[in-house]
Amino acid sequence: MTARSSVERAVVFSCPHALVIMPRPHDRQPDIQRTAHRDARTTTMSELRAIIFDFDGVIADTEPLHFAALRQVLAGIDISLTEAEYYTDYLGFDDRGCFLAALQSHRRQASPTLLGELMEHKAHAYLAAVKQHLAIFPGVRELVHEAAARYPLAIASGALRNEIELILEEAGLRKAFLHITSAEDVTRGKPAPDPFLHAMAGLNSQPNQPALFPNDCLVIEDSLPGIRAARAAGMKVLAVANTHTVQDLGEADAITHSLADTRLQDLQARLWGAAQGRP
Repeated sequence: MTARSSVERAVVFSCPHALVIMPRPHDRQPDIQRTAHRDARTTTMSELRAIIFDFDGVIADTEPLHFAALRQVLAGIDISLTEAEYYTDYLGFDDRGCFLAALQSHRRQASPTLLGELMEHKAHAYLAAVKQHLAIFPGVRELVHEAAARYPLAIASGALRNEIELILEEAGLRKAFLHITSAEDVTRGKPAPDPFLHAMAGLNSQPNQPALFPNDCLVIEDSLPGIRAARAAGMKVLAVANTHTVQDLGEADAITHSLADTRLQDLQARLWGAAQGRP
């Protein structure tokens, strides 16, 4: 079943603020890896209690910068990368995953030494571009501040920690997030569930934090590998169509065109039930 067929059979809700598309339960594709352990509470008594954000493509409009840096570094080893290829085949992976995919597709040996050099060069090129171009998606600041007042927030991203910290500080959003999971923190990146499970564990380690379970967590993502990772972790997913079309994101529990059009109360009611959402 393709992502498009899932969207075509979706239940569509119109509300004053946004178009939210929720695939019916029988249309949802099976999780690729079910590693999160659940007990009865996570399936019968869950509610929205924490939000985990992806970073690139959700908070910061940095995907064009990642593409440019990746293309520049690959060109140095005689591998060409088009914009269409990047958004189709590489989006959602961390730097290591991107370079592995590029080397494998061109039948080049991916030695640890070469991977390390490519990742280092790409990081330098990307940070140089970020310092000249800081773009936060519309509605992000407002939604993050509103959410932080009600829920513990975390980030789970394939970006490097210093990249995430730099942009959050510049945008005035760093203090809103209690935990950041970056590429350095997990061995397996998305679509494996590890980044989101690591982020939830990070929130659970905060002082006086009641235990969170996967079904308590909302993930906000923009890529198919990220959606699959969140669902594999047992979490609900809101996909934002910043870098993909709505038709490409049909495996998510809900889809919005922009976080500027997203209301937490609406998500609570639609994904957890009005009676279980916080007032």
